[in-house]
Amino acid sequence: MTSRPLRSSLGWSTPSEIYVYGRDLPGELLGTIDFGGMTYLALTGAMPTPPQARMFNTLLVTLVEHGQTPSSIATRMTFLGAPESLQAAVAAGLLGLGSVFVGSIGTAAEMLSEAVAESSAGTSGTEVTERVVERFLSTRVPLPGIGHPKHKPIDPRTPRLFDIARETEQFGAACQMMHAIQATAEAKKGRALPINATGAIAAIAVDLGLTPLQAQGLGIIARSAGLVAHAMEEMREPIAREIWERIDGEVTQGQLAQRAEANGGVRKEGVGS
Repeated sequence: MTSRPLRSSLGWSTPSEIYVYGRDLPGELLGTIDFGGMTYLALTGAMPTPPQARMFNTLLVTLVEHGQTPSSIATRMTFLGAPESLQAAVAAGLLGLGSVFVGSIGTAAEMLSEAVAESSAGTSGTEVTERVVERFLSTRVPLPGIGHPKHKPIDPRTPRLFDIARETEQFGAACQMMHAIQATAEAKKGRALPINATGAIAAIAVDLGLTPLQAQGLGIIARSAGLVAHAMEEMREPIAREIWERIDGEVTQGQLAQRAEANGGVRKEGVGS
């Protein structure tokens, strides 16, 4: 059986040449493209226009940092246990990205891509949004990109993201659909449900032509930089050991209290030694 040729168009080199994404790295890219533009090229295979580059960089900047979240805490705790392995600490944090933090971008982008496709095929916008909202409400699954546990009544990042989308002419059908879904959800729930940053990013990413999986990748790419920063700060101003010791102390005290209660309120000698 003949093996098929192994091919990749992402990068190749000779002793004197290095090409990535079909372009001469030292001769064409170095010094002429920033990291956001390079990421856009990597994901789409095309060089961004100046408006696209501004919008794409804005999305990445939005996602780099969001304080002490489960992913950043995971990075810090792993770095405490394995300070020789920065990559393991960052990987631990990335594994914590999901439906609650950052990962909802992909889910929201998938929802919007399907809704825009339905609308383009001739289904009325009202029918599309009603169907989308009802599908999530009936299963009691939170609408991706809608609402935020902390930022109320609005997510302060969202208006600016949509402003820049308009300024760069990247505010398209997906952004409009995101607002329509929000309005429908608010009408059905009878309360304010703001579009959060991941919802805005998902909508703009779809209007930029990214697939849902590519949109989800934005969060992974950007948050990697933030998690490296958390590991660096952990070296300068550690908090992981404090978290560990406080949890261990409080859990131990709770266990002692439960044991004492189970023994009629009399603590046995030697418990906790």
